[in-house]
Amino acid sequence: MNPPLSRQLAAAPVPLAATPADARKLAEGLMEVMSALLAVIERETELVRAGKVREAMALEPKKSELSRRYVGTIAHLKNSQSYLAGATPDLLAALHRHHDTFRAMLQVNLTVLATAHAVSEGIVRGVNAEMQRRNIPATYTASGQRAAPGPRNISPLALSRSL
Repeated sequence: MNPPLSRQLAAAPVPLAATPADARKLAEGLMEVMSALLAVIERETELVRAGKVREAMALEPKKSELSRRYVGTIAHLKNSQSYLAGATPDLLAALHRHHDTFRAMLQVNLTVLATAHAVSEGIVRGVNAEMQRRNIPATYTASGQRAAPGPRNISPLALSRSL
């Protein structure tokens, strides 16, 4: 049995950047991963905005793999940060700027996904409320107030994701 990925990453020693060439290679790797991940996230955002959620879900394996690579590269960068700050501060500043842009685009993606989730949840709740309203008999108490429905009058809502 293989140990969990988090334990594998913690156990594997991450080499430090020791030369300007190592630092440049690390920076290029990080920018490459961020650019690839950003392209997938932008495509996902476009698909979700267009209502093509099934197609957006198909991007999940690639997004997961790129996210895993991103986390590994960030760990490598954190281990080499003291060297980068001393030897190549301009490169580190460029990485910070690129990362700020990356974070802003992630925020847009998260906003779109949260909106899509809220809309879909609102639709499901609305359908459920309408079903319950139609299933509940209109009865009144002795004082003329509408009676609360009993548990046998409330039916659950079942969804099929395979359609």
